Amino acid sequence: MFGPTSGLGMNPSMDDMNLLQQAQRHQLVVSNLGEEIDLEIGPGEDEAAFATSSLIREPSAGEHDETKHMVLVSDLPSEDQDTSKGQTSAKRKKKVVKRWREEWADTYKWAYVDMKDGTARIFCSVCREYGRKHRRNPYGNEGSRNMQMSALEEHNNSLLHKEALRLQTASKEKISAGSIVEGALKRDPNEIEFIQSVQECVHALERVIAKNSHYVNIMERLLEPERMIVFRVPWIDDRGETHVNRGFRVQFNQALGPCRGGIRFHPSMNLSIAKFLGFQQTLKNALSPYKLGGASGGSDFDPKGRSDNEIMRFCQSFMNEMYRYMGPDKDLPSEEAGVGTREMGYLFGQYRRLAGQFQGSFTGPRIYWAASSLRTEASGYGVVYFARLMLADMNKEIKGLRCVVSGCGKIAMHVVEKLIACGAHPVTVSDSKGYLVDDDGFDYMKLAFLREIKSQQRSLRDYSKTYARAKYFDEVKPWNERCDVAFPCASQNEVDQADAINLVNAGCRLLVEGSNMPCTAEAVDVFRKANVLIAPAIAAGAGGVAAGEIEVLRESNSMQWSAEDFESSLQEALKQTYEKALKAANDFGYQKESPEALLHGATIAAFLNIAQAMTDQGCV
Repeated sequence: MFGPTSGLGMNPSMDDMNLLQQAQRHQLVVSNLGEEIDLEIGPGEDEAAFATSSLIREPSAGEHDETKHMVLVSDLPSEDQDTSKGQTSAKRKKKVVKRWREEWADTYKWAYVDMKDGTARIFCSVCREYGRKHRRNPYGNEGSRNMQMSALEEHNNSLLHKEALRLQTASKEKISAGSIVEGALKRDPNEIEFIQSVQECVHALERVIAKNSHYVNIMERLLEPERMIVFRVPWIDDRGETHVNRGFRVQFNQALGPCRGGIRFHPSMNLSIAKFLGFQQTLKNALSPYKLGGASGGSDFDPKGRSDNEIMRFCQSFMNEMYRYMGPDKDLPSEEAGVGTREMGYLFGQYRRLAGQFQGSFTGPRIYWAASSLRTEASGYGVVYFARLMLADMNKEIKGLRCVVSGCGKIAMHVVEKLIACGAHPVTVSDSKGYLVDDDGFDYMKLAFLREIKSQQRSLRDYSKTYARAKYFDEVKPWNERCDVAFPCASQNEVDQADAINLVNAGCRLLVEGSNMPCTAEAVDVFRKANVLIAPAIAAGAGGVAAGEIEVLRESNSMQWSAEDFESSLQEALKQTYEKALKAANDFGYQKESPEALLHGATIAAFLNIAQAMTDQGCV
């Protein structure tokens, strides 16, 4: 029996004494002896005082009175223990630890138990991989013997642990952003144009993905089109010979609404270009004030040199397959390279015949049976309106500025037309064989002559025969001409690194994209370093989107409306697009004056609109 002054006076069994001695040697806490033994590793090695205390057993109530109470030797009232009684008791209470519990892993997901030098310790998975090797961060080095919940909480809130978390997040985001492009490359390694557009988009979205890695999954889903239609288009020429071309329609994404997108007839047309154009159109439509999905398509058919009857037969054969997927609530096509009012008329005629319904906005700018009188001009006019918005923010105006324009299709010609109306000084146009420059600038009479030349499928060289001061240069581009503003309106990748350097040296301070993806990544980098502002095509080219939707919205009234009303609505749509792109750029840290502001802001704003819709609609 224990007495307050009679020493130990106990006679426990040998098994219990051996256990007590073993616990003392290993500095372990013993609890519930006689039931399930719970041995926990304590922080005894950190302080010698804890190691000097002897452990004595406190048996259960049913045992002999001699062994009724169990206390530490340091707590007994002997003469050599009295002076340290209070201090030792306090330390004893601090050293008692809780057993590691599995439910703690739900709160501290970084924590795990492992053996180190024969001892169980707690480690931090984040700090071990990403944290600094610091003496105050044992969880990331040799592990900690301290299994108290308070110690875990202290580490969880430590600056070293938070730093490691930030490094982990940054590393995952970098890998995730890169994995988007890698996934696209693995799936479609030969689709050069589409992969390039994906790379540009992912680069613009780096800060968005850094804020929320959830967008990686959204982007991976977005990059796979909802529907890709590839089909043969047989047709008969005027000599009775049969030809076969390949048709495409890529309905890229309909999360925001029914598809809208162009049809291109060109020998270079393939699935990669159809996907690239569809992806660009999806972003362009999402950035516009209207809720629309994106699509694109066409054929490798070349309308040049073909008669009206041959083009009609081809268009009818093309629509024989496509009409199943067309309609105001499904997909409405619009003009693109190689497809003008003539082709759109033939396409619509066959669609109406097969579908048994009339949808005027499908057809393009026939004043006497379509809704508006400026449908075909809208894309080109919108490019100039967008340039004026950018210049206004720079406290400048477009009047009197020397402008270089590439291409001689409908967008390029309408850009030149609106530049003349605004008092600017357009001096160039180009075709596939070279470019024409008139240092005196084009006016309405000269523009009419250019259109006559192109309608007769003559060379731009013929212009210089009438206007002697004009010059035509073979096999070169117009980008070395002196200019204030450049308008690439011909085709994708028409401005490479060397062209960008020429433009910078020629004094260009603003580039407004009229065609889809006209600049290579290397060219964009040159412009960025030279502080040249770029208006991306998905923003500057939104005029065509706005015009098509204005037609759909007003078509139900079955009434004509003036060109002035149309231009007013078009300008308002471009203004909203411009402001939306700038706001998104500002939200993610791009200054308004930065060359990347509009370039990245437009993509960010468009993507966030699509991502929200895709998130709301679930995995579809």
